[in-house]
Amino acid sequence: MKISRDLTDWTLTPTGGPVPADLAGVPVPATVPGTSHTALLEQELIPDPYLGTEETSLAWMQRATWRCATVLDEPPAEPDERVDLLFEGIDTVSTVSVDTDVEHTDVAHGRTELGRTANMHRSYRYDVRELVGTPANLVVDLDSALETAEAEAERLGARPSANTHPFNMVRKMACSFGWDWGPDLQTAGLWKPVRVQRWRVARLARVTPLVTVADDGTGLVDVRVEVETSGLSDVGSLTLDVAVGGRGLTIGTSGGNDSARVMRLTGQLEVPDVDLWWPAGHGDQPLYPITVTLYEGNGEDRSDPLDAWSGRVAFRNVEVDRTPDEHGTRFTFVVNGKPVFARGANWIPDDHLLTRITRERLEQRVDQALGANLNLLRVWGGGIYESDDFYDVCDERGVMVWQDVLLACAAYPEEDPHWAELEAEVRENAARLAPHPSLVLWNGGNENIWGHEDWDWKKPLGDLTWGAGYYYELFPKILAEVDPTRPYADGSPYSPGLAPEETHPNDPDHGTHHQWAVWNQVDYTHYRDDVPRFPSEFGFQGPATWATMRRAILSDGDTVPPRFKDSEVFLLHQKAIDGNGKLDRGLAPHLDVPDDFTDWHWATQLNQARAIQYALEHYRSWWPRTAGAIVWQLNDCWPVTSWAAVDGDGRRKPLWYAMKHAFADRMVTVQPRGADLVAALVNDTDEPWTGQVEAARTTLGGAVLATSDAGAEAVTVAPRSVTLVPLAGDVAAVSDSAREVLVVTLGEARAIHRWAESKDLALDPAPVRTTVTAEDGGYRVDVTATSLALGVTLLADRLDPDAQVDEQVVDLPAGATAVFHVTSRGLDQEALVSRPVLRTENDLVRTAG
Repeated sequence: MKISRDLTDWTLTPTGGPVPADLAGVPVPATVPGTSHTALLEQELIPDPYLGTEETSLAWMQRATWRCATVLDEPPAEPDERVDLLFEGIDTVSTVSVDTDVEHTDVAHGRTELGRTANMHRSYRYDVRELVGTPANLVVDLDSALETAEAEAERLGARPSANTHPFNMVRKMACSFGWDWGPDLQTAGLWKPVRVQRWRVARLARVTPLVTVADDGTGLVDVRVEVETSGLSDVGSLTLDVAVGGRGLTIGTSGGNDSARVMRLTGQLEVPDVDLWWPAGHGDQPLYPITVTLYEGNGEDRSDPLDAWSGRVAFRNVEVDRTPDEHGTRFTFVVNGKPVFARGANWIPDDHLLTRITRERLEQRVDQALGANLNLLRVWGGGIYESDDFYDVCDERGVMVWQDVLLACAAYPEEDPHWAELEAEVRENAARLAPHPSLVLWNGGNENIWGHEDWDWKKPLGDLTWGAGYYYELFPKILAEVDPTRPYADGSPYSPGLAPEETHPNDPDHGTHHQWAVWNQVDYTHYRDDVPRFPSEFGFQGPATWATMRRAILSDGDTVPPRFKDSEVFLLHQKAIDGNGKLDRGLAPHLDVPDDFTDWHWATQLNQARAIQYALEHYRSWWPRTAGAIVWQLNDCWPVTSWAAVDGDGRRKPLWYAMKHAFADRMVTVQPRGADLVAALVNDTDEPWTGQVEAARTTLGGAVLATSDAGAEAVTVAPRSVTLVPLAGDVAAVSDSAREVLVVTLGEARAIHRWAESKDLALDPAPVRTTVTAEDGGYRVDVTATSLALGVTLLADRLDPDAQVDEQVVDLPAGATAVFHVTSRGLDQEALVSRPVLRTENDLVRTAG
């Protein structure tokens, strides 16, 4: 049986570049997996780059070189035994060597170079059979990825990108080089496990189970296995046992070749009457264990397998409907024959220092996605292919995963070694991720096709390659070979089946669409200008929660100057170009921009939530024409002002709650249709939604001015559909836009429509009364509106950084009550319901009343 041992204890030594004198040449204990940053942080040799302005103090690490070293002390190989070194991930540019002269650590005497690497997104395996038997130094020398990229840009010609660093010239996580939400911390090291593997005769080099479901409900598992033989002995017959769902399959092969080679074995296993895997909200997520075991001979003796692999699969079919229609070109996920509205968010690495991401942390984040009523996460192309833990968690919870190939916002060279590296990377990761039912789409990259058409790349590129060969040739070819069970898209955004020179890749009527005029140029009310087929990226910024800022940015706790947003430390954690200016300009049409930082912090968080809720309600009201919406973004990788719903410390911002409301299974929203208003009743469940629609035009104080006869008869909203109910006559005939609102309800769902922006409403600045009651684990807070109360929110993290609140950003018509459950202990109950903890949109309106 194959034996595997992890090598975890290493040393890290800075070997060159602008290293501080007290660190130069000094070996530091290092744990693998780990990186230069985590090793030095663990030894308290560098400051935390997430705190204050410390990111800038570590810029020297971008151009440093490093040596990772450990002692390789392995018994000698048996005559028929292979001994391999497996590096699951090296970050990024390295030379791997073994030196049998352990008396010298400069790797200059008995040095054997095993190989060189320049891609953190793939693994490397080396045969060290002839190098074991006596202790040896195993050394990985790491070059500066930035300087390697700069040299490649010089060699091949620079390509345009959305960064000052040439991240597109090396296969390293693009956001390592800084992004408009992330730090410029370019790690180096062994970021995935390093293993010694000993095996004989043959091993399972790759196992790829491809799962589909036949029309009669039979589950089909196409098993594709690559078997590597050792080359050290004659190989007779080999036997594979495959087991899944109580069914088994045996695949046999004959050998007779004593040279090392890879054999490809295939077989199909049928599992009758399988239970189907469904996205969250559409059904259950049954998972079936699968095992593949390799034996020598004809399998008569199954007591001593050569190798084994295990995982889980699930049975479901997935496709994307991209057929033309009267509106353009569809882009609709279809799972098990059922169209699914994708309630999504974009996903970035959950910590810039990747090796600190644990399964528990991923579970928390995916559960937060589910809590916001999401059913899809898009793994963005500037990050990483996530760990199997991430996809396992999504499998278990029914969260669909859209997976980008890791190319983002740049033109990419197609010359070797870049072409060969991308081919190896995509083949490996497509095979690795194939068992996961959550994976529903491979996407060629992020904004690269759009960038080529719109971002003034063509003139500086001239005749240089830019990536077209990847999107239109290499990736679809590889995926058709490795994993033909999943759909592939050329890029995001893109217009399916249409040449970019004929139809713009970001045409909202065709395929996927990115909406970034909102945030960058125009007010969020312009979301309604288009009815896109599938908006796969759109977003609006807001600062991190107060507790996260207090930990990482505010040096004096709650004491901050009124103009703190203009300080050096705040701006270092605001990476967007003119980010604060855009926040102010995005706020001004709706609320006056506060001078006080505490009010500005609340106002910009609230405006972020309002912007995205506005967009989502618009998009959902157009189902099935609009077949999904993927918000930018769910999570953050450090403490920062950004587009995220969950900040870098894992706290939910007001945006998270707005997404929860707008992505609810059943929702009422008031929308324009032409010159009229309608109540859009969204029912994304498998049961009909029946009840009476009640609509009333009222004063802000709750006096009824007019009601609608729209609900005189019960309405039934069919499953997975939207029903539009006209709102006409007196109920929509506003006479005083500053003092009237329209309230529409169906069952528990409610919408409040305003004819004026908040800053123009005659809002009561103190529109609620409250009651606090202690309960198990915290407090119950009842908030009753005495007048229209907008955006009622309890910012309990201002009192306790661990406090959590189940609901936020609640709009209450006069007389309505909302109940908030606060998880915390020992809070000052009066402070809990006082400013700046209890906030409303009302208290931001200077002319309120």
